[in-house]
Amino acid sequence: MTIEHLATSSLVPYARNAKKHDPAQISKLCGSIKEFGFNNPVLIDKDNGIIAGHGRVMAAQSLGLETVPCIRLGHLTDTQRRAYILADNRLAEIGGGWDEEMLKLELADLAALGLDVTELGFDELPADMQEAADLADAKKTLSEKFGVPPFTVLNAREGWWQDRKRAWLALGIKSEEGRGGELHKGETIDSKNGDDWKGGRSAWQNEGTSIFDPVLCELAYRWFSPEGGIILDPFAGGSVRGIVASHCGRQYVGMDLREEQVQANRSQANVAQDPQPVWHCGDSRTIDHVCKDIKADMVFSCPPYADLEVYSEDPNDLSTLKYPEFKAAYFEIIQKACSLLKPNTFACFVVGDVRDKKGNYYNFVGDTVEAFRAAGLHYYNEAILVTAVGSLPIRAGRQFAASRKLGKTHQNILVFAKGDGKQAAANCGEVKATMQALEAEELSA
Repeated sequence: MTIEHLATSSLVPYARNAKKHDPAQISKLCGSIKEFGFNNPVLIDKDNGIIAGHGRVMAAQSLGLETVPCIRLGHLTDTQRRAYILADNRLAEIGGGWDEEMLKLELADLAALGLDVTELGFDELPADMQEAADLADAKKTLSEKFGVPPFTVLNAREGWWQDRKRAWLALGIKSEEGRGGELHKGETIDSKNGDDWKGGRSAWQNEGTSIFDPVLCELAYRWFSPEGGIILDPFAGGSVRGIVASHCGRQYVGMDLREEQVQANRSQANVAQDPQPVWHCGDSRTIDHVCKDIKADMVFSCPPYADLEVYSEDPNDLSTLKYPEFKAAYFEIIQKACSLLKPNTFACFVVGDVRDKKGNYYNFVGDTVEAFRAAGLHYYNEAILVTAVGSLPIRAGRQFAASRKLGKTHQNILVFAKGDGKQAAANCGEVKATMQALEAEELSA
């Protein structure tokens, strides 16, 4: 059928049109036309008589539109034309109704994006839909202000998070270097228990080695440390935390036992900015001596998860120790690292629990909390980082059927305050982590 553009003044309303069009409806039609355009052609007969579209023509005339698109139904008999006028209106009224849940979701999302839903013919959002729209709008506002909403669940599976991660890695960060050939499977992980060691410690995986998530790192620095501050990391591992710190304007000082790892980290310093990250090689049980001149603004790390991943055969490597000995050394390192923290500052550890060889959890997360409390800090915040599923659906079915073990897809983010938490927050200054800044910020070596 051919669309004709005819003058609104040339269109003839049906004198016996039984469908009423009150001013409120015409007003809504006017709003729709202004927002979306005149997209639904008027149906007319061979003499320009309106068959369907009386309300749209009235709205067009109200808006001062000189022409509207029309489709001519010249094949209808007079009886068919009159019947179709009634059928067109009546059939629309007795349609299948609405899927209320889908309608709520769609209207709430559109309202949160700033659309006036009254332009769609809805007088207002029902109370529950308005609440959902308000929540979506509030989350958007929080994201603009803080990078992501500061809730207790952070979702690393979201598209923007993955895009930001790729931007960081595109700098040339190769945190897996320095340990790929050294990494061993921990003795506590037994295939009979249905656990997969690759799914344990890491927030992001690369060829079997654990890589710390740079986006989480960036958010932690911006949320819990001041710009220009010193970040102390007693379990330095790969290069991610140091490189991200330099791009966020923080001075990073890390310590790691393995010379190979420290050299690999230093070799990547070309992708960092000023201030350049610093890595010390040595046993972190001596961190209070090696870094004795440091007055840190934040302690931040992801410690070894007991013997989940064994990094070397050095007897001083905590990952080689049985859990009681590991725990004692772990408490000692946390106490010494925190002794280098300024008053009224934060510490943040990213941890996950670990199973023993019988398949029972050690309570590593709880032990981490107790270690910081023993060091004199207050347990201030906790959050869950939802991590990528990867091959978990394949493994989880077999694992759950055999042992009722749930597939783990999260890590724990634990935040502690040394001194007064509110003063520590004030010492961090204004959060500069808006979504626009995170997306627009140039990441160049």
